[in-house]
Amino acid sequence: MKAITVRQPWAWAIINAGKNIENRNWNTHFRGRAAIHAASAMTREEYEDGYEYIKSINHRLKIPAYEDLARGAIIGTVEITDCVQNSDSPWFGGKYGFVLARPKKLSEPIPCKGALSFWNVPQNIESRIKKAI
Repeated sequence: MKAITVRQPWAWAIINAGKNIENRNWNTHFRGRAAIHAASAMTREEYEDGYEYIKSINHRLKIPAYEDLARGAIIGTVEITDCVQNSDSPWFGGKYGFVLARPKKLSEPIPCKGALSFWNVPQNIESRIKKAI
């Protein structure tokens, strides 16, 4: 299973708030289900900027507090169905947008070290993900 590391609160938004585009400055031909890994690092400023943006898309969402967002863990999976350079999605804002569909949330985050680009989930963690979803 492939995974991609995403900084918070964007990882949370993919799994919980309908974020259907993941912006990157690089293209991908990968299609299929991938794990969403919440990066370990998140500054207070990143959180506040993300919070405001997410609220501007849907003001009714209850976004977890800074301290309550999972970090350094796989939080769910999503299908990557396309990679685009233009989109009408309010989430699009990058050179490339990975089109996301059918998110599945894990009941409990699975601690795991992330990496750049797409990376392979260790077999023991992949087994835990498959049992959880």
